[in-house]
Amino acid sequence: MGVDLENSWGRCSLPWNGWPEMAAPVLWACCAVLAAATAVVYAQRHSPQEAPHVQYERLGSDVTLPCGTANWDAAVTWRVNGTDLAPDLLNGSQLVLRGLELGHSGLYACFHRDSWHLRHQVLLHVGLPPREPVLSCRSNTYPKGFYCSWHLPTPTYIPNTFNVTVLHGSKIMVCEKDPALKNRCHIRYMHLFSTIKYKVSISVSNALGHNATAITFDEFTIVKPDPPENVVARPVPSNPRRLEVTWQTPSTWPDPDSFPLKFFLRYRPLILDQWQHVELSDGTAHTITDAYAGKEYIIQVAAKDNEIGTWSDWSVAAHATPWTEEPRHLTTEAQVPETTTSTTSSLAPPPTTKICDPGELGSSGGPSAPFSISVPVTLALAAAAATASSLLIWTTPLFPNARAGNLSLIHLLTTVDWSRI
Repeated sequence: MGVDLENSWGRCSLPWNGWPEMAAPVLWACCAVLAAATAVVYAQRHSPQEAPHVQYERLGSDVTLPCGTANWDAAVTWRVNGTDLAPDLLNGSQLVLRGLELGHSGLYACFHRDSWHLRHQVLLHVGLPPREPVLSCRSNTYPKGFYCSWHLPTPTYIPNTFNVTVLHGSKIMVCEKDPALKNRCHIRYMHLFSTIKYKVSISVSNALGHNATAITFDEFTIVKPDPPENVVARPVPSNPRRLEVTWQTPSTWPDPDSFPLKFFLRYRPLILDQWQHVELSDGTAHTITDAYAGKEYIIQVAAKDNEIGTWSDWSVAAHATPWTEEPRHLTTEAQVPETTTSTTSSLAPPPTTKICDPGELGSSGGPSAPFSISVPVTLALAAAAATASSLLIWTTPLFPNARAGNLSLIHLLTTVDWSRI
């Protein structure tokens, strides 16, 4: 049966009345034992724990972690980041990890199996030793100075320390750390147009290894401006094969008047892969005169000191399409003005009548052309019973496009005996 030792001291009180005098020493002894046990437990639970041991191991290797000073056959339990580890990873009280991966990094803790008393902690980091660093130097602010930058070809997954040394002949030069980029430092030129070479060395180390490299160069070989800025291409009005391109000298180039730049322009239509090139000794504008009409172009510009150094990287690409003439709207048919027919008012006079003259109808047996009369024709025959076949009267049509009127008139005309008129 478990005993709550921390709370036992508060319950160890002696009821003096009614107890024999012999019982008092026994109760006092009991309370003393409980107090001592409480103190031990409290010390184990609340005493400050020792800082974990930091250990670095190489990726892919095997490692054995001892449980502090515990005996090999001590009954212990291992945890990593608060999660119990399988017992088959243990060799006695030691933890054995094989083929380390990056996921094995973490906080390992060893506990006594019965009391769960913490015996030992290891903060394990899995990584790699550094390979030879890649080092380069460049002057994009000539003649003010240059900078050097470096990086590792492969990651190490653990902290690395770099150390850079710059020599101009035998003189050590200061390399000021870049405030934004941790793998870059800046060096100011002390003597322009010097024939003495510069030597830059860098070393890198971490908990698993060390490496280093160095480069030597002349002042003028590392001059490389930044790309031109604000490259803009525009079509030229009324010129379907021209594009006007403008740009600005890189803002990092400190003195373009004393150290002028020349430029290299390349362009191509998006439908083709082959570039066309133009080298310009001065100026920040150029007109392309051989563009394909109506095709979108991509244009880029690079810069270089007139005499020394190398070409910059290409600028941000500009896009433009040469001018094209607006299409004209042409008509293929003669446009016939629309005729508006208004509705006859109720106050308008009635339709006029006309007596048909036989000569107007022609001498043939029927009409020589189709009629355009469109409403039912009102016929009146003088003396309907006696002269029905001799006189034809019709009214002026009111609706020219009505089909029913045409049929009625044609039927009437084809039934008339024209020989009797």
